[in-house]
Amino acid sequence: GWCLFPQSGYLHPDEFFQAPEVMAGDILNLQVYYPWEFLSSFPCRTVVFPLMTSGVTYWAIKSLQQLDICSSCINSYTLLVSPRLLFTIFSFILDYSVYRLAPFWQADLWKALVLLAGSYVTLVFYTRTFTNTLEGLLFALLMVLVSSGKSKGSSVEPTSSPLIGVITTAGFFNRPTFLAFALMPLLYWAGLIVESQKSIKTVINHFLKLILCACFTAIVFITADTFYFTSMSLDNLYSINKGSLFDVIAQLLEKMVVTPFNFLSYNLNPHNLALHGSHPRFTHFTVNGVMLFGILHILAICAGFKILKKYVHQFIWVRSCYHGLPGPLVHSEGNPTLLLFYFFPLAFLSLFSHQEPRFLIPLILPLVLFSASQNRAVKWKHLIVIFNLLGAFLFGCLHQGGLIPCLFHLEQLIHSPAPSDHPRHYTLLFAHTYMPPRFLLNIKKTDMHVEVIDMAGSGEETLCHTIEQQASNFTCSDSHIFVIIPGTVRGTITKCGVSFKNETFIFPHLSMEDPPQMPSLSSGNWRSQLGLYILQLHRDQ
Repeated sequence: GWCLFPQSGYLHPDEFFQAPEVMAGDILNLQVYYPWEFLSSFPCRTVVFPLMTSGVTYWAIKSLQQLDICSSCINSYTLLVSPRLLFTIFSFILDYSVYRLAPFWQADLWKALVLLAGSYVTLVFYTRTFTNTLEGLLFALLMVLVSSGKSKGSSVEPTSSPLIGVITTAGFFNRPTFLAFALMPLLYWAGLIVESQKSIKTVINHFLKLILCACFTAIVFITADTFYFTSMSLDNLYSINKGSLFDVIAQLLEKMVVTPFNFLSYNLNPHNLALHGSHPRFTHFTVNGVMLFGILHILAICAGFKILKKYVHQFIWVRSCYHGLPGPLVHSEGNPTLLLFYFFPLAFLSLFSHQEPRFLIPLILPLVLFSASQNRAVKWKHLIVIFNLLGAFLFGCLHQGGLIPCLFHLEQLIHSPAPSDHPRHYTLLFAHTYMPPRFLLNIKKTDMHVEVIDMAGSGEETLCHTIEQQASNFTCSDSHIFVIIPGTVRGTITKCGVSFKNETFIFPHLSMEDPPQMPSLSSGNWRSQLGLYILQLHRDQ
């Protein structure tokens, strides 16, 4: 229901610019902004998952419109909601995973399902078109596969090996950071395989199946990306085949696109990461984990310290009696293993200076399983409910919450019937907002009457200079210039020496980059500070 409403909160530009924006340009032929990750000169993102998600939904609504089943299927609402609806349906993979895993890890099934369903991470992040969302779903499937043995871990289903290879490789191509999440489950699965199989031949057979399926999956992704980013056609392949076998192999290798390697090459450079923002190495532990999971993250840290203290104590004082400790990856020690599944990826991601909360959303599964055991979260249930209600409101409605309704409004305005035969020209200038996803304006690539200018967080002088420059070219009666700014910088525009008409106010909108001042919130001006303005430049100016 909330997905269809729809949610107005805008979490991060990547929820649009890593799938829907690109696919809307490719499949629906709309004017879009192609991000640097999808440029053919140095592609860093696979096109397979965008095609399988946003691409499929856009192809579906395009087909409905072409078949005259729905004459106006393509509009800003369907462009926004259809990919989100698919991700919302996919998010029930998490519920299924909890249903399968809770008995295996001695977690209370009902409490685990309630913790998952009530988390604002599930309600907000897992209904958005993030690659991190897909990463979390693949991580959940991997946990189900590695835990698919019998209750005592005495045997492992033979079908797990090929599927584990496919899931791991697909996750790696979606986001190479998936290996950080997959490593502990893979080691756990490998331990079960070695422990349960008496024949070395059977063990080797399992690993060979995994490797072969992983290689096959990689070939599929590389082939799809190579065809997409190099625009390789059948004619290109025919011309390549005219050479010798070695020439053919050399030319194919030269054209081959392996997006994860480009991703790693870019992100392992500290200078590149700094361009996207640098954070202290402890940000994931102290800020992002609490921001996403609240008290559950704190309880996991406390439990981790207690278990670590226990193991250290046993290692020092009891080792001589027991002739060595059992490893933490033994099934009977379910809780320590789940903590490893939670803290190892968190620690690995903390090695990089660029740390965003959404990087941790796959960890919700091991965390709710751990929290639902031994009644850890029961006494904090009121705090958990309040925390998730506030999180859902903040990130689902308030955060940059005016930008999507603003684009809906502008799309209706641009496509409204013109009073004259002359085409109208629109200039849309966005300042101090997140990047506006162009595809929501629903403008065909052949239409040249709409110009979008993204000023990002430009200073007062640059902003005023650009507005004055646009005003100086404002001579045609069919030209319309709109300036879109949050209420917190509304006063800046008044210093630019231009006048506006038809002021449209959208509420709510919270910009954390330009937060409202507390004195303004406590005064009668609070509503203006929490809104977004669409200002139309006065033509006589």
